Amino acid sequence: MSGPSGDPQARRAWAASLGQALKAEGPRGARLEALSGLGAALSSSSGGRGEEVLSAEEVERLVLRPLLRCALSDSAERCREEALALLRRALGLGDGKGLSPAALSALPVLVPALAQRLCQGEAGQGQGQGESCEEVRLGLLQLLSALLGACEGPVLVPYLPEAASAFRAALRDPFPAAQRQACAAIASIARAAPEHFHLQSESFIGPLMQAISHQHYRVRVAVIQATGAVIQFGNAKSLDDVLSHLAQRCFDDIPQVREAVISVIGEWLLHLRDRYSYFHKLIPLLLSGLTDEMHENKELALTYWKRIGLQWEKENEEDIKDKLDFYSAPPYYPPGETRPGLGCRELVIRNLFKILPGLCHDMTDWVEGTRIKSSQLLGILLQHVEDHITQHMEPLLRTLYRACSEDNSTVVRNCLKAAELIGVFVSPAVSLKLILSDLEKTPVASGLMILTAVIRGSPRKVLQPHLVYLANRLSQPEISQRTEEVFYVTQLLSCVEAIVEVCQEDCGEISLQLTKVLITIMAIPPNVGHLHVKLEETMNTLAEVQQLAGIVGLYRQHMAQLMEWVSLTHPRWTCYSPELLQLDVIATHSGPVIGEALPSFIPILQTCLQMSVDPRVRLKLFVTLSQLLQKPEETLNSQGQFGNYLETVMKDILAPNLQWQAGRTAAAIRTTAVSCLWALIYSKLLSAEEMVSVSNDLMPKIIATLDEDSKTTRLLSCQIIGTFLDSCGNRFELTKIYPELLSRLEDRSLDVRLAAAKALTSWFRCIDDDEKKALLKDNIRFVYETLLIHLDDPDHNIQSAVLDTLKEGGLLYPDALAKEIETVVHKHRTPTFCDQLLFHLESTGWRYSES
Repeated sequence: MSGPSGDPQARRAWAASLGQALKAEGPRGARLEALSGLGAALSSSSGGRGEEVLSAEEVERLVLRPLLRCALSDSAERCREEALALLRRALGLGDGKGLSPAALSALPVLVPALAQRLCQGEAGQGQGQGESCEEVRLGLLQLLSALLGACEGPVLVPYLPEAASAFRAALRDPFPAAQRQACAAIASIARAAPEHFHLQSESFIGPLMQAISHQHYRVRVAVIQATGAVIQFGNAKSLDDVLSHLAQRCFDDIPQVREAVISVIGEWLLHLRDRYSYFHKLIPLLLSGLTDEMHENKELALTYWKRIGLQWEKENEEDIKDKLDFYSAPPYYPPGETRPGLGCRELVIRNLFKILPGLCHDMTDWVEGTRIKSSQLLGILLQHVEDHITQHMEPLLRTLYRACSEDNSTVVRNCLKAAELIGVFVSPAVSLKLILSDLEKTPVASGLMILTAVIRGSPRKVLQPHLVYLANRLSQPEISQRTEEVFYVTQLLSCVEAIVEVCQEDCGEISLQLTKVLITIMAIPPNVGHLHVKLEETMNTLAEVQQLAGIVGLYRQHMAQLMEWVSLTHPRWTCYSPELLQLDVIATHSGPVIGEALPSFIPILQTCLQMSVDPRVRLKLFVTLSQLLQKPEETLNSQGQFGNYLETVMKDILAPNLQWQAGRTAAAIRTTAVSCLWALIYSKLLSAEEMVSVSNDLMPKIIATLDEDSKTTRLLSCQIIGTFLDSCGNRFELTKIYPELLSRLEDRSLDVRLAAAKALTSWFRCIDDDEKKALLKDNIRFVYETLLIHLDDPDHNIQSAVLDTLKEGGLLYPDALAKEIETVVHKHRTPTFCDQLLFHLESTGWRYSES
């Protein structure tokens, strides 16, 4: 098709022919050639001298309408794209000079046509199939957006319904670029005609919220920005429909999305017409930005928040005049923290009663991210409201208890930081009373965690007047002895640590109560290793702040009160009595101090070790006593006074419990009693004279224990019998002793057999005069016979021990022993030991006699 001539009339005719060519259903190439010609016509629509070639009416009739028809309905995608590009040129949208006169006159046609094309295919919108090409759809949206953006407010108003329908359809478009374009256009028309936009604003909320979770983050950002404009310049009542969706975007993984949320919320708080009605809903979302992972987002949120606070101050200057002039900072403000401005604080204070219920609910939400974000926000809110926390303490504490009972360490850490702020701003008279009352009703580890954090946050001078009340309540059984759960006990210890750490030397007035708590913790099984180390460290620290000589000094300071404390109910103790374990801790951990408390300690043992007492109680006390007797000079006899109580220990404590009774517990008691007796003998606390005085009571019972199932009991009994025989053998009826010792030579334990052989040696030494020798002649010969059997034992150690025993006893009746040897020597595996025994007898001056 030939180009236009220089004659304007010819150019108009040529343009008209090109427009007609676009209407034809001919080959695509012809339409493309026509579009190319129209492009040339548009390029030269002004002559070289500036005279107008095509009027606005001619441009609309001859150029715009054919191009619009081609862009919307041509079957060739290439033609639709070319037509769109030419249409923008014809409308003058690319030169920055605004709409051309032709475009203004064509708006009533352009906007409805574009909107209809974009809405086709939507349910209930238009007829036929919508635009299938994504790029063309995007071009149509851009054209429509540019048309509306170039219009002034009054001009734009008539086209808002059609434009709104097109943009709502675009928000559902699967093409992300189209959705972003729609969001930008919605924001633009909202700003351009706010007086009329509110009529359409609510219709955008549904599509925007459907697209707000789009997989492309740029779409999410665009949707959030468009939502901000729709609410700000439209109907603010829709705010309730979008807040939950915006709150979810606070957890978005992309920083730009979170930044968009912060910006939108900040603008609403600054400029929204009804913002005062929505402060309680918007403030939490903005303050959540202060905990954002990205520093830039934190700074943005802080900048907005400061502006909002200052703006509120100016708007309410008369209301807060006194606070502006006279209100000062709290005397003990958290170190390293910057105090928010007055306007920011007042905003949170006045809206906290509306914010807190929802926040408490979110802190126990099933979604972990929600709990973490909410717990972070709680600390920020408490920093703003300061001492106004007091009126919200009960629901706040309940929430903190529940939040700290979960496994997420981040949530727990944030809650403990919030509890420290409670300690800073709330009077201990209120906080301690509430927390301790809750603990007495329901002792849970999370309650102790919160109490510990409150104590750590409390200033020392503020906490000091309440120390006695705190320590008294903490040491009550309702809290300190309610459960043996390891985690609970660990938190109880942490609470004591916090008190000592914060109050230092002020702990002197509550040292006894804290020591009781620490002893109670130490007495609760299982005594975990790391917990025991922390306990010792805490007790040492408590002693240091009082300038005492370590743990021993702490026990020495309170021993009288501690013994009185545990002994109040000792006649009624059962195996479940905590005092039983507490006494064990005091006795075994106080070192030499227990030797100073014998006037209190021994009567407790005397009462609780009677045969009428529960065997399990007696067993525990005997274990404690046996531990102390391992090193008596460092414990019971540290003051050299234990000898004054020996008779009581032997006759009233040990002797009755050596009496045989059925049952495993009774057997264990006899074992520990025998162990205690051996410890007394081995440590030489029991002198020869004292052994003589108690021998008649103890010896028959010790002999009876030789048949116990416990190897330890049998072994110690043999050793005790040997010691008694060495010390006071002339007091015993020897004929009742040796049969039991001989039977132990057949024991299954090698150690017991060796101890029995040694005890028999002592038995022979007790026959120290001719009268005894004559009376026991037959008994001695029987012992010879039995020992000679064991002289041929398979175990070399037993053979050696029996040989030593026979060497000692053979001197009584060497002739009888020689005859017995002669009788059995041929039965032995080897005559070596028999020969050694005969040689020993001869070496003492004895000579074998045939008679």
